[in-house]
Amino acid sequence: MHRHARKESITSKVKGLLRLAPLLIYDAFYGAVLRYFKSVNLKAGKKLSLWAMELETFQHLYLLTRAFKWVVLPASLVYVCLDFYLFGQNALDSMFLGMLIFVYSNFLPDLPSIYRRRKIYSSTGAMTENLSWYKKYALLLLAPLFIGAFLLGIQLNWKTAETFHNLKSLIVYGAFLLTLGVFVFGIFPISIGDITEIASLPIYGLAGYLTHLKVDLIF
Repeated sequence: MHRHARKESITSKVKGLLRLAPLLIYDAFYGAVLRYFKSVNLKAGKKLSLWAMELETFQHLYLLTRAFKWVVLPASLVYVCLDFYLFGQNALDSMFLGMLIFVYSNFLPDLPSIYRRRKIYSSTGAMTENLSWYKKYALLLLAPLFIGAFLLGIQLNWKTAETFHNLKSLIVYGAFLLTLGVFVFGIFPISIGDITEIASLPIYGLAGYLTHLKVDLIF
């Protein structure tokens, strides 16, 4: 009897931990994202209030977790099973990489904000952009490198009025991920299975980007 009660106690504790684990992960992730935006905004001299950053972080994480739970995770399991059943290929690597890209892409449109200026005027007083198109999209596509340089104290005189919350930026980012997928999973795919892995990167990335745009009521 004592052994049975002890077994039930251990089982209940394990179940409690399993129920608590997602909440702990969510809280840790929320705290990490909020600390990042607070430190970057402070260093960049942005005057965004704490409550606005908290609300923005909560809204994006809320939809991110729902989209991941109800769309991305089930679709990923179907993708892995079908890829193995139809093509005899293990797609777990592309699935996990895709999930990371989905999460990253959900925050990407806001990452270049440290280089954003709402209005840029020329000497004649007309509003203009002081960046060429390739520099502007470099801020988006290579955002981690520019953020790393910024945090290391490397100041770049790059400013743009582009917000990257639009269809054009979405298409550019999707094309970039498709090119990246070619280099990651093979320059010359020899089977449909290879092509599905290459296509998985832009699919995951666009899903994350669209999730962000949905929160910001872009569509």
